Amino acid sequence: MIRIIFYLFTFLSLMSCGVSKSVRHVPEVKQYALEIPKVQKINDSTFSFNQNYLTKNNQQIWELYVKGNPLQLGYNYGALTQNLMQKQEEIFFSKVETFVPSKFKQNLLRGFLKWYNRKMYLNIRDDFQAELYGLSQYSSDKYNFIAPKFQRNMYLHGAHDIGHAMQDLMVVGCTSLAVWNENSEDGDLLIGRNFDFYVGDDFAENKMVEFVEPENGIPYLSVSWPGMIGVVSGMNKEGISVTINTGKSKIPMAAKTPVSLVTREILQFSKTIDDAIDIARKRKVFVSESILVGSANDKKAVIIEVSPKNFGVYDAANSSKVWCTNHFQSEAYKNDKKNQKHIVESHSQYRYEKLQALLQENPKLNPEKIASILRDQSGLKGERIGFGNEKAINQLLAHHAVIFSPEKRL
Repeated sequence: MIRIIFYLFTFLSLMSCGVSKSVRHVPEVKQYALEIPKVQKINDSTFSFNQNYLTKNNQQIWELYVKGNPLQLGYNYGALTQNLMQKQEEIFFSKVETFVPSKFKQNLLRGFLKWYNRKMYLNIRDDFQAELYGLSQYSSDKYNFIAPKFQRNMYLHGAHDIGHAMQDLMVVGCTSLAVWNENSEDGDLLIGRNFDFYVGDDFAENKMVEFVEPENGIPYLSVSWPGMIGVVSGMNKEGISVTINTGKSKIPMAAKTPVSLVTREILQFSKTIDDAIDIARKRKVFVSESILVGSANDKKAVIIEVSPKNFGVYDAANSSKVWCTNHFQSEAYKNDKKNQKHIVESHSQYRYEKLQALLQENPKLNPEKIASILRDQSGLKGERIGFGNEKAINQLLAHHAVIFSPEKRL
């Protein structure tokens, strides 16, 4: 018994040290030149600083244009979007309070998240940490009781992954497809996706398209929400596009690299599908995710399938189309019991078959036809399955839908 108590004490002490070190961690940023942004308000919906600006377009979507070194990027982003970012943070944490109303359980959850995220900073690139640090300077003080600003911003970038890992929440369902050559009206690569991420209508109110010109790497755009430097849907200047769909995960013992930061790295540093595969392969993730990567230079798309203990690439040989819901398709996961069970028990296979049927009905797609597919609410054979059904391609809860034309850079 004494030995058991000793080992337990030693284990908890080591864990406590790991948590303490993680919470105190501050990235090294002295190597980066920094000009503190002085934001000029042009009108109620347009703000600028040097060559960086934020404006709301005619479709009521915010457009952010930022450039600079990693630290400057974070500062520019935070300064221009501070009000929007703080509102987004408030909406998110208010939703958490709704899910977990008990103060006692909230305290337990905060303690658990600090422990669970203790290794996250060790798995995030130094330049991304510097950017997050700059961004975090404009976060609200209201939530410092949860974690320091830098750690809180880091945790928020892993929020989707953590929720998925802990409860298989599937708040990120998603459907995506790509066509090219004979399956595209003009032969060019086309990609469409629904990002079924729902944290309430308020969270989706302020959508943002970010145009980012990093000091090192390739300029890119990303569709998401204020405060998000990771990428869930995006395309770079070389014509590489990425979209993410969740898969079935085992519960890991610690958070590692958030998937949205893996896809951000792919956009910033990839010119080809092989580049994207190399980046995804070397990153340690803590959930299962399908990353549909389109490439103008390769004139095709593949699905990179990542998970904590496996890695695969689904390349549809002898075909000019590929589509994805929420299960894996590559040989690497052929005998994966979790994936097999997910195919049988979840709505993923049904949506996959529905998408397959729509692609057969529409052998040559254009952007308008892809939009029609993404809006489809019916079941197989046109069956009426009700509004918001998880089996539908359009579940009426998508944060956004996007159509990319990588060869045209649209």
